[in-house]
This record gives sequence, C-alpha cells and structure tokens, in this order.
Amino acid sequence: MAPEFSIGSRRISAESDCFVIAEIGHNHQGSVEKAKQLFAAAKECGVDGVKLQKRCNRVLYTADVYNKNYDHENSFGKTYGEHREFLEFGRDEYLELQAYARELDLELFATAFDFPSADFLADLGMPAFKIASGDLKNIPLLRYVAKFGKPMIVSTGGATLEDVRRAYSAIMPINKQLCFLQCTAAYPATHEELNLGVLSTYRNEFPDSLVGLSDHENGIAMAVAAYVLGARIVEKHFTLNHTWKGTDHAFSLEPIGMKKLVRDMRRVRAAMGDGVKKPFDSEKTPLIKMGKKLVAARAIPAGHMVTAADIVIKSPGDGLPPYELERVIGRRTTKALSADESLSWEVLDSMDADVVRSAADILRIVDEIAAHTRALAEQLGGNQEKSGKEQCNADPRVAAWDR
Repeated sequence: MAPEFSIGSRRISAESDCFVIAEIGHNHQGSVEKAKQLFAAAKECGVDGVKLQKRCNRVLYTADVYNKNYDHENSFGKTYGEHREFLEFGRDEYLELQAYARELDLELFATAFDFPSADFLADLGMPAFKIASGDLKNIPLLRYVAKFGKPMIVSTGGATLEDVRRAYSAIMPINKQLCFLQCTAAYPATHEELNLGVLSTYRNEFPDSLVGLSDHENGIAMAVAAYVLGARIVEKHFTLNHTWKGTDHAFSLEPIGMKKLVRDMRRVRAAMGDGVKKPFDSEKTPLIKMGKKLVAARAIPAGHMVTAADIVIKSPGDGLPPYELERVIGRRTTKALSADESLSWEVLDSMDADVVRSAADILRIVDEIAAHTRALAEQLGGNQEKSGKEQCNADPRVAAWDR
C-alpha cells in the first residue's frame, strides 16, 4: 500500500503537493510577537506548516554543559543553560501560538528533544512530531513518541543506512505514519554534500514510508530536485532577516526566498504531468510551422509512378509526414501535381500491399532525396556558405524595398 498520512487537514502522499515546513526553530529569539510575525510571513509565502523546537533543558543537558559559560555573539544568556531557557516557550506561549496558527490555517508542530518535551507537545494535541537528526539513534525516544500515534517526521543527518534501518524497525511496529527526511547536518550544507540520491534509496528500502528533505543549503533549487526524486515533505529554516542575532538566521530563507520555493514546489508537481507522452493543443500550431511534409519536387503528370527524385521534404508540416516516404514510393499519381504541391493519399493510387524494403533500399532512397534536395538548393540560389541576408541581396527577384 502506498504510504500516506495527514498532518492536520493536509493529506500527504506520493500524488500530493509537497508539504512545505517553515522551520522557525528559535529564530523567534524568545519573543511570541516575533514568532507571530514569522508565522504570518510564512503564511504569506504559502507554506503548509510552521515548526518550533521544544526542549526540557534541565534534563536534556549535563550539568557541565548547562552551566558552562556561553560568551558568544549569538548568546542570550551568560551560561548555555540561560541561553537555552531564554529561547524556550512554555505552555501559555504555545497555546497562544496554536490559536494564532489556527487563524492562519497553518499546521503548527514542534521537534521533541526529550521525554518531557514529547509529553508537553502531546498534551497540546500537536498534529505531528519532528525528531531531530541527533535523536535518530535515540531508540527509546523514538518508540515513546511513536506511541502517541501521530505522524513522525524523522531527520537522518549524519546517519548510516543501518542507523535509519534501526529507527525504522523501532517505529513501524508501533506507528505506520513515518517520513524519513534526507538531511545533511551542516549549517549551511554545501550542495555537494546534500546527497539527494539517498531519497531514492529510502524509497526502495522503506516503500511504506514517505520521504522528504530537511534542507540546510543556501538556496531553493535543491528542494525542487528533491520533490522530483520523491520528497513529499520539505523543511526549510525561515527568518525575517539574515542579520538577526541567532545561529540559524544566516542560512535561513527570508520571505522572498521562501515564497519562490513554495511557488516552484507547486509548479514542479504540475510540470511532472502524468508520465504519458502525448501532444498538447498548444503545440499544434508551432509543430505545423516547424514540421515537414512530402511535396512534389517538380511538376508530375497524372499516372506517373513516384520515385525518390519526385519528392522533397519541406515545411510546413500540414501534409503527409516524412515517415510515410517508403509507402509513397512506387505509387502512381491520380492527378497532375505542380512543384511544391503536397502529396496526399487522395492524389496517389492504392496498392494491394505496402512494399517491403530492405534497410539498404531505405537508405538508398534517403540518399537520393538528400542529393536532389542539395541540387534543388543550388538551383534556387541556396548557399550554406553565405548568410541569408547575403543571398537575398544577391537575388534579383527580391525587390529593393523588401531588402
């Protein structure tokens, strides 16, 4: 069965548009108002969801890490713990942001970095859970979150295929709503290290799971390529200003970039079509203009048996197509034809059966057509060594006013 699941009101499947996530993370700088501004801007860009990050910092970090000095240009506190706590939203802030996201028709969810954070998000009724690359090997957390029965979007940065298989084996017996994101856990990631071919590997290895891309590259083109390769969820960091204080702003998309990304993601689905090769109505006129047909190379009397010397191939393509050449040779004309007159089945007699020709005969016919076409070009003054303007200027048939 083809994988699919819903995040809120959005259904995600192999046939759907890409579910685009504006990863807010902590780009809100600890401010609910800035978070709302980011939500509103993301909505204007056309994204489907916005994502935050939730940590219980006291249990997530060792005491040494929590209490270490954090003298850094992007620091919001004297210690790493103070810095992280400054950026953390509590229940009241989440409830306010959930209400605002509903007003905007955005799906809001978050990354759970630990057990208490997973409980916190579950109590809020989040429509999905994100798992960061750093927790791909945290099998107890994966199993714990899987029990909530909500879609799980799992990043796989820095992993081996065996790591991903292990996570898959842990989650799928509990929760079938799974999407693995190809991810390069570098900030930013270079395009040489995106390894988008892994998406195809995931689709083959895990056919009952969706795949997507957590994109840390500076740009939008690779997300479009990922969709073509099967990604149906794309996550991209989002900011209002690259120069704002914070580690992630520098490689996040500003609104103009996010709007273009969403635009291109919507276009690529339509551009991929249904896979059936067919002509479109929009091509008919150009193809008649550019196409070729079989025409009389010279005046041909009625009752004449047509040979290769009687035929040239010319535009427009509103008559017998050149692939009918072999069937035309050997038929007799039912009326006189003037030079350049289109050949058609109406001006040729019928044959009991088409002549079966050898490959050598077919090539000989093609060579004859090519030879007398070159001769005709010389007769009419066509010279490949000269430009078209030079030939027109040398042709007395072209009036001076028409040069």
